[in-house]
Amino acid sequence: MEILVKIAQVILALSLLILIHELGHFLFARLFKIRVDKFYLFFDPWFSLIKYKPKNSHTEYGIGWLPFGGYCKISGMIDESMDKDSLKEEPKPWEFRSKPAWQRFFVMAGGVLFNIVLAVILYGFILYTWGEEYIRTEDALYGIECTPLAQEVGFRNGDKVLAYDDRSVVDDPVHTLHVDLIRTRPAVVTVLRGADTVRFHFDQDYISDMLSAQGFFSLRYPFHVAVVPDTSINVHMGLHPGDRIVSVNGITTPAIQDAQRVFMEHKGGMIEVGVQRNGEEVHIPLHVDEEGKIMVGVTNPLDFIPVTVREYSLAHAFPAGIQRAYTTASNYLKELGLIFRPKTKAYKSVGSFIAIGSIFPGTWDWEVFWNITAWLSVMLAILNLLPIPALDGGHIILVLYEMVTRRKPSEKFLEYTQIAGMILLMALMFLAFSNDIYRLFK
Repeated sequence: MEILVKIAQVILALSLLILIHELGHFLFARLFKIRVDKFYLFFDPWFSLIKYKPKNSHTEYGIGWLPFGGYCKISGMIDESMDKDSLKEEPKPWEFRSKPAWQRFFVMAGGVLFNIVLAVILYGFILYTWGEEYIRTEDALYGIECTPLAQEVGFRNGDKVLAYDDRSVVDDPVHTLHVDLIRTRPAVVTVLRGADTVRFHFDQDYISDMLSAQGFFSLRYPFHVAVVPDTSINVHMGLHPGDRIVSVNGITTPAIQDAQRVFMEHKGGMIEVGVQRNGEEVHIPLHVDEEGKIMVGVTNPLDFIPVTVREYSLAHAFPAGIQRAYTTASNYLKELGLIFRPKTKAYKSVGSFIAIGSIFPGTWDWEVFWNITAWLSVMLAILNLLPIPALDGGHIILVLYEMVTRRKPSEKFLEYTQIAGMILLMALMFLAFSNDIYRLFK
């Protein structure tokens, strides 16, 4: 069921983003009285699933069968369809190629503009509806839990992150620490480890692995028993609701993650836990099942960790949405720049639909869904601005060149650059799919 929920979220999010993007091109084209031959969600080589052409309209609307994007076929323009038949005739007044450069600029930039506007609207809607809840780094009372990669970088379980270089991060949300580390690339990281302040060098060669990592930090929290169900293998072992497990087999376990690691080492066996109860420590033998669990319910960790809540009025939500969209775009541009630096090997983090699907949760949560969709909208806008001929950015560069030099590139040149761009895009798609397949079997 989880995989179906993820697939449904990916399809819905990408369909919305594609429609909004192509709508930007469509509306600017119609604003300047340029004909649009086709407006399609998904591609339709050979046939389409649905198509409709209103009476007295020059535009065919439809849904294709190949779910790799969508397109708005503008009359008199060389695009990914590589339809050159109309270009053999004299330019018509309603064609893209007949319009002044500044109008063609807005037509090409319309998709990117609409994706940015959508992200701002979604972020504003999210902040107004749900507000902003986060745990400050300073309030992560039990520190962070580190993945093996985070430990390799230099972090340790239980660390409280204090600063990146000289910039304090104690007021930053814990969930942004990973992104901030990639974005700012500090030379030195400062953490509180136990009672000691520790500084270590951050090796930027890890950035590639961090970009492709599914996780890096998580919150540590205490192991408080909420319930011992009747079906538990430890129902009669003396464990009570409210007990806090502080040690397992003599090993101190300040966080639930520490206890779980010891449980995994004793699958199907017996352990002795130290339990804090009414100010005293009691030792109790427990069973561990074959999955490394003791089969008890635990108390919500947010009962022990302060959560900062910020609410937004309608008047403040959308300015904050603009700021969030700007920050998202800035962070993504910096991450994208790493891909073109061979030393970082960040190209290994490039992914396709499989990678996108992995960031959606296995259960439907509208707040999470809209947050991811807004982020993807920003990402789609930035990727389309890349100066690759087959993308909007490539077309925009050529139009800007024409506006500056007052010389229009020949249609043959436009055709060749479009072909080159398509080849490059196919290579990037191959890289993305290859990376996804490699990560699946890694």
